[in-house]
Amino acid sequence: MQIIVEFTKMNGAGNDFIVIDNRFYRFSDEELSDFARRLCPRRKGIGADGLLAFNLPDDAGHDFRMRYVNADGTIGTMCGNGARCLVLFAWRAGMDTSEMRVETDAGVFRAEGSEDGSVRIYQHALAGYTPHRVLHSMSEMDIADAHYIWTGTEHLVCFVDHVADIPVDAWGPAIRQDEALAPAGANIDFVEVMDDNRLLVRTYEKGVEAETLACGTGAVASAVVARMLERTESDRIYVDMPGGRLTVGIRLEEGGVRDMYLEGPAEAVYRGTFEA
Repeated sequence: MQIIVEFTKMNGAGNDFIVIDNRFYRFSDEELSDFARRLCPRRKGIGADGLLAFNLPDDAGHDFRMRYVNADGTIGTMCGNGARCLVLFAWRAGMDTSEMRVETDAGVFRAEGSEDGSVRIYQHALAGYTPHRVLHSMSEMDIADAHYIWTGTEHLVCFVDHVADIPVDAWGPAIRQDEALAPAGANIDFVEVMDDNRLLVRTYEKGVEAETLACGTGAVASAVVARMLERTESDRIYVDMPGGRLTVGIRLEEGGVRDMYLEGPAEAVYRGTFEA
């Protein structure tokens, strides 16, 4: 029997999602993956970088659980822009709390609204990065160096001189499929350092298998690596992506990062239904 499913289309700095209130539907991961594969293609479906399920929390002390599914149907551990969109969704769904605890497969995050209407999510600790040698796939690319880091999902931060000139659709998949990143692969962030507190970043996302307008975990990865390498000096770093600006705040301590946050816009675009 087919059912009519309500959804909300949302985006954070152009990183867009199909959002389902799964507290009521209780769709399984397999069903959510099927929906993502069917609905995320931009010319044959609704069109989105991924699908977000707003689930009941596993722990009653938390507000909700985020389930993120990439456009290709694979389950993602964390999505920074998606988490901020779901916080906005929760407020609009009637959750009357200014601060939230959000469960994800990458851990529990704290979230709150800021004075300018954007949404901020906090992560209390992050391990250090792992420097990589230039991968075989980079041998003919103008990449100064690359660094692997996990910010809720896997990222490879690649520093370049002129990010606008990078052929992301060609270099992204070539690096993303490098055997050195197997088996999980990684999102590939191309980063240009502009000054002490600003980066230009373009990201090729695994699971979407394309460049996205913004990537929250990619903004965090780029800012953290740049700060730890002392390529930036500020603890508040502005990350400009094709879809808009995200802000990353970090506090360095010996052995890693503490009290890190990601801040940026989130908005609901429209509501609709589809047949399941």
